[in-house]
Amino acid sequence: MLRILSILSITLLMSFTTVSAELITLTGKIISEDGKAVSGVKVKLSEKNVLTDKQGIYRLSTAVEDTYQLSLDKPDYFSAIQTFSHYELKQNSSTIADITLVKKAKQRVMLAFAGDVMMGRRFYKPYFGDEVLIHRDNKLSDSKAIVQHIKPYMSLADYAAVNLETQIADKKPAERAPKSVTFYSEPEILDALTWAGVDYVSLGNNHTYDYMDSGLHSTLAFLNKSELGYSGAGVDEKSALKAHTATINNTEFSMLGYVGWEGSANPTQTANHQHGGAAYGSMENILQSVSKQVADDKVTIVQYHGSQEYANNPTGVTEQRLKSSLDAGAALAIAHHPHVTQGLELYNNKLIAYSMGNFIFDQNFSATQHSFILYVWLDEGKFHRAEIVPLYVKGYKPTPATGMHRYTVMKRLTELSKQRNTTISMSGGHGVIQSNNQQSEEQEQPTNKMQIAIDIASNEKTTPLYQLPWNHSITQVQMPNSNTAYRLGTNLINGSDFESFALFDSPERGWLFDRSATTLNNFGASGSHSLAIAVDAKSPTTFGMQSFRRVYKASSAMTIKAKFKVQVSVKINFYWQGRKKRQKLFDAFKNSSKQLIDTVELSASNAWQNVEVDFNSPRIGYKSYRVLAEIELQNGATSQVNIDDFALIEWQSAFSKNSKPNFYNTLSYQAAYLGVDKAVSSPVVVKF
Repeated sequence: MLRILSILSITLLMSFTTVSAELITLTGKIISEDGKAVSGVKVKLSEKNVLTDKQGIYRLSTAVEDTYQLSLDKPDYFSAIQTFSHYELKQNSSTIADITLVKKAKQRVMLAFAGDVMMGRRFYKPYFGDEVLIHRDNKLSDSKAIVQHIKPYMSLADYAAVNLETQIADKKPAERAPKSVTFYSEPEILDALTWAGVDYVSLGNNHTYDYMDSGLHSTLAFLNKSELGYSGAGVDEKSALKAHTATINNTEFSMLGYVGWEGSANPTQTANHQHGGAAYGSMENILQSVSKQVADDKVTIVQYHGSQEYANNPTGVTEQRLKSSLDAGAALAIAHHPHVTQGLELYNNKLIAYSMGNFIFDQNFSATQHSFILYVWLDEGKFHRAEIVPLYVKGYKPTPATGMHRYTVMKRLTELSKQRNTTISMSGGHGVIQSNNQQSEEQEQPTNKMQIAIDIASNEKTTPLYQLPWNHSITQVQMPNSNTAYRLGTNLINGSDFESFALFDSPERGWLFDRSATTLNNFGASGSHSLAIAVDAKSPTTFGMQSFRRVYKASSAMTIKAKFKVQVSVKINFYWQGRKKRQKLFDAFKNSSKQLIDTVELSASNAWQNVEVDFNSPRIGYKSYRVLAEIELQNGATSQVNIDDFALIEWQSAFSKNSKPNFYNTLSYQAAYLGVDKAVSSPVVVKF
């Protein structure tokens, strides 16, 4: 359990109190950008609404729900939406900062950006017997259902844009590019994006020419019939480099899209005088096309597809091209391709988003499922403010990130951006970047401004840190005694606490278990939910990770941590199973041997029992791996085993007795777990 010892300089925070078993009362404060209270804001929750008072405070009672979505509206201010889970609101340390509204101004424009989008492949034919998301006889309605939870967010903006990383065709094109992975999505994706509030798509990416000219012509034809603007591809180099222009709040904008490399296949993925394709984002092409739009007095937005997949930071080539585009006069640079998020940077007070991650995508390994929507306010083309809406791509569908997912998204972005001298602060559950907010020396070293005490149970050596404030870096860890060492780690499994398991009408696809023999409990070891699995006495039951973890560090110290409540004695064998380099996915599922990590025996008990198993991640020869728990009854007939807080912790630092953490890599900053080398009887104090 986390206990707050002292918090300095924190204003009135959103809180809730339980009115009865069926009602809660939400209380919060709305402020302006200069920190002043905003009265008369209409705060709406479901069918109920109240107005903020002179102090900007509201109180709103409502029935207990799994999630609460607040809509905030006042004339002369941009509307806002924020979503919270009941679980995160009820935590003692889950304090939610004041929510800031942005005032409207002459020619102030609110833009929204999101990452990679496709609706093909596993949306129609999912793996593992999972639920089909798009049915052939209900394509439009099903496609809209995929974006229903982010429609309220995208619709707020004056103009919204995504990276359309797929060709569009009503049937699979015959002419396939010579590459291992190709995408096409059916035309209903365009209707769904328009319905969700998207206005523009960038085609400057490495999948825009997957089915060569036949697929490209089909894509352009369907886009021309739609309401969506586009750029970044064309039937030749000139048309591919052509900007899309739009008038937004009496300001002329130009949208440019590029892919960062030509490709090794023949024909290339980029357009030239012989064939169509994506716009090649060479330095020369970027500078020429940006300069042309700037010379025409257009506010120019650059979208660029480059860098390395699954990396924490952009390549040097990407960084230089984006900064050069801003030097040439572009107002804003948005990048994608890595499928994971990267940091943001204020460069000469112009914003760069180095990777937006996935938005609507069917990748089924957990590293790719945390992303964000980026709001950017521009005043006559000058950067004013940005806001980050954390997302969890749950079962291929974008949903508002809550709880541990919010922490994971925001902690990563905050720490990666901080390395680029750019500070992300809180506005409710969102992140904010302000104009000229670059980090001061005082902000870099906020020692002793906040401290939190962490109680670790006597039978445990690891504990989660998801309740820590994501906008502050750990500066000191004080152990109860000088003989105890600690280490910091991250979690490689999404949704470990099962609190988001049933949220947003989207099934989790990351867990391996028998669907017919598993239910969601309304109780848990740490929160409100856990999984109940029926185990047959005749054969073991397997539970664990459905997919292989694609991104991991070789030869790292690891811990599997889980809580079990068992009705009869059980034996649990823990395994890791790897996918070797160049091995086909389903061959790995079927044929890769399981490596025994450890065996744990648990006696029947009404209490939750903690299990922690240490091992080392695969050293060489593997591209990914997963962990599995094989549960076997020791005696008796079919019984129920309850599971909660199932985490795979990758330790990012070695045990240390130095109270000041030695952050030698970016993932250490993103710590979600703390481990100790021996049991402690007093709290561990974490300072920020």
